[in-house]
Amino acid sequence: MSEQTIALVTGANKGIGYEIAAGLGALGWRIGVGARDRQRRDTAVEKLCASGIDAFGVPLDVTDDASVAAAAALIADRAGGLDVLVNNAAITGGSPQIPTSLDPATVRNVVDTNVIGVIRVTNAMLPMLRGSASPRIVNMSSSVGSLSLQTTPGIDMGPVPTAYLASKTFLNAITIQYARELSGTGILINCGCPGFTATDLNGFRGVRTPRQGAAIAIRLATLPDDGPTGEFHDDAGAVPW
Repeated sequence: MSEQTIALVTGANKGIGYEIAAGLGALGWRIGVGARDRQRRDTAVEKLCASGIDAFGVPLDVTDDASVAAAAALIADRAGGLDVLVNNAAITGGSPQIPTSLDPATVRNVVDTNVIGVIRVTNAMLPMLRGSASPRIVNMSSSVGSLSLQTTPGIDMGPVPTAYLASKTFLNAITIQYARELSGTGILINCGCPGFTATDLNGFRGVRTPRQGAAIAIRLATLPDDGPTGEFHDDAGAVPW
C-alpha cells in the first residue's frame, strides 16, 4: 500500500459526493472520483486537481458488475490499494412514490443502486481494504430510513418517496450485518446522514449546503482505530436505527 491514504468516493462528480472528495482530498489524501458520466467526472477531477487535490477519475456504474470490477482493477493499478470507501451514489427514483400506487420497477431500480450497488462495490473493494492499516467504509444513508424515527409519534418525516425511504432502511440493515461479519478485522463501517441537503436529488429544496452534508462522511472516514463500527451518525451524534 502507498503511504498516502487512498479513498474512493462513489457518485463524486457533484453535490455531496464532490464535497466529500474535496474534504478528504484537502487532508492530503489521493481521491478516486467514482462516477458514471464521463464529462461530469472529468470536470470534477479537473476542478479538484486545480485546487491542489490529488484526484483521478474512476469510471463507475454501481449497478454493473463489469464496471465495478474494472473500477477495482483501475484503483489497484493507479493507486496500489485502497484505505477508505465512501458509498455515496444514490437515486430517489422520482416522485410521487405512494405505497398503494408504487410501481415495483421503481423499487427495484432504487434498491439496485442504493443497496445492491453498495454491496457490489464494497465486496469488490474489500480485498484492497483488508490490506490497509486503517480501513474505513462509510455508507451514506438518511434519517428518513430510521424505523425508530418513522414510528415515533409527533415526528413528521415529510413527503419522502417510499422506495427511497425503504432503500435507506435496507442499507442500514446491511451495514449492521457487514459490521458484525467484519468485527475484529480493523475495518470500521458506519452509516452517515448528511441532513436535508440542497442537491438535485431533492430539487435543491434542502436547507444544508453540500459541504455541510459532506461533513459526517469526512468524520466517519477519519475515525481513529478505536472508533465505532456498525453505527448510524449525523452531525449531532448517533441516529436511532
